[in-house]
Amino acid sequence: MGYFRELPDLQYQSFLSDSLSSQSYLTVKNLFRRNKLRDDLSGVFTIFNKYEIPEGSRPDLVAEEFYGDAELDWVVLMTAGIINVRDEWPLSNHYLYKYTEEKYGTGMNDVHHYETKEVKDSNGRLILPKEKVVDSDFTIPNPDDYTATLNPVRGVSNWEYETRENNKKSSIYLLRREYLQQFLNDMRQIMIYDRSSQYVTEDLARTENTRVTIPQ
Repeated sequence: MGYFRELPDLQYQSFLSDSLSSQSYLTVKNLFRRNKLRDDLSGVFTIFNKYEIPEGSRPDLVAEEFYGDAELDWVVLMTAGIINVRDEWPLSNHYLYKYTEEKYGTGMNDVHHYETKEVKDSNGRLILPKEKVVDSDFTIPNPDDYTATLNPVRGVSNWEYETRENNKKSSIYLLRREYLQQFLNDMRQIMIYDRSSQYVTEDLARTENTRVTIPQ
């Protein structure tokens, strides 16, 4: 992931047993230096394109297709608001089946919950929207015959439920290509260290390891 190359470096006092002195430092990436899409842009839908993730695709493949650079997979994830790829990225059909089978075992086709069917009256007016979670014995008066009742309910299986939830993850919003360079510029500006007691260069800071400077 190219994101880690964008992170500034941090010199950390070495805690290794073969360190020669307290002035020995390890250079690592500063994982605490985080970036996110600017708050004033996150709600501006005109700078995003809606994108449907192809079945079985990965963030790097989406980045290659959309931006022409697979190493911009972190831009895909960041602008889509995805933090935990394992839980928030859609599974392929193969892995969705395996996940559901492991979760429910032989109960994959058991009822997960009940939901309403759409009901309209004889004039085409909507009386009850579909897909509202209800009890199995939910009823309403028949809109065309108030002496009767309807039970407009259907069971949703565990497999259907998990498939729906997985499909929801396939629709994301990606930053439009014409705004990509500005986003990268802003991100790199945020990564620059301000001058402080830890400052070495714009992309390097040095910090103490209290376990070295203050032995227990």
